Amino acid sequence: MAVQAISIHPQAAGLSVKFNAMASPCELLVDSVDQQLGEQLGQLVANEVWRIEQKYSRYNTQSVCSAINQSQGLPLAIDDETYALLNFAKLCFDLSDGLFDISSGILRRVWHFDCSDNLPTPAQISPLLPNIGFNKIVFDQSSITLPKGMELDFGGIGKEYAVDKCIQLLQAHSPVAALVNLGGDLAVTTERSDGQAWQIGIEHPGFVQQTMVVSLRSGALATSGDAKRYLLKDGIRYSHILNPRTGCSITDAPRSVTVAAPQCIQAGMLATLAMLQGRDAQILLDSQPLPHWIIR
Repeated sequence: MAVQAISIHPQAAGLSVKFNAMASPCELLVDSVDQQLGEQLGQLVANEVWRIEQKYSRYNTQSVCSAINQSQGLPLAIDDETYALLNFAKLCFDLSDGLFDISSGILRRVWHFDCSDNLPTPAQISPLLPNIGFNKIVFDQSSITLPKGMELDFGGIGKEYAVDKCIQLLQAHSPVAALVNLGGDLAVTTERSDGQAWQIGIEHPGFVQQTMVVSLRSGALATSGDAKRYLLKDGIRYSHILNPRTGCSITDAPRSVTVAAPQCIQAGMLATLAMLQGRDAQILLDSQPLPHWIIR
């Protein structure tokens, strides 16, 4: 594994600690000019994100995710953290009536969202559908049995989970206000020391120079969208968010959905659920008592 490092950058009001993880640029903003504190908290956060990435990445052959996917239908022992993540995945599956399904990652074998016009054919998609369905998985606090041929992909919840874990660590280690941003999914420990809210810029997916600013005093923001992962054919844009029942791209979905919630994993779930509704995203969001922003 390549050597990983953090870098610290002074700002007008505090410090910015940057690092890379989960295929995203990551940042910790610290409401302090104490360089030693910034380095300490930055390393704490980066180490936690790297730990979670290594443990649950489908790309790491030594990860828990890979072990589950290679279990060949046999029971596999799991720890409490994995059990908690699986429980949350089940909640997502149940609340979405099966649309938010972490076993649908197997569809990546035929869908490649490289901004081209290369769509998979029904003949390529159909053989994968019997291997999708979180309800087919058996698990309890000590083990999981994944049917042979199925795969799990924690990518849809892993980044938001990591944000929340980092916020917990920061709150336990220092009273200094901080913001954790993992590729656009973020949360704050508290409002800034001057009593002001954190100002969060959300880029418009279609216009690089256009940014919406959201004030955040507590909690989290998560965004789901197709700004960088999509296919375009005959004037139709195909989102990287797939319907696990059909194996096809969700159509008529917003370009971007951002949700504010007490925890990042909650915000991420609702943002993804909204995208899965396609043209009915607004209806779902309006039924929830949480702030949200849609860009079409």
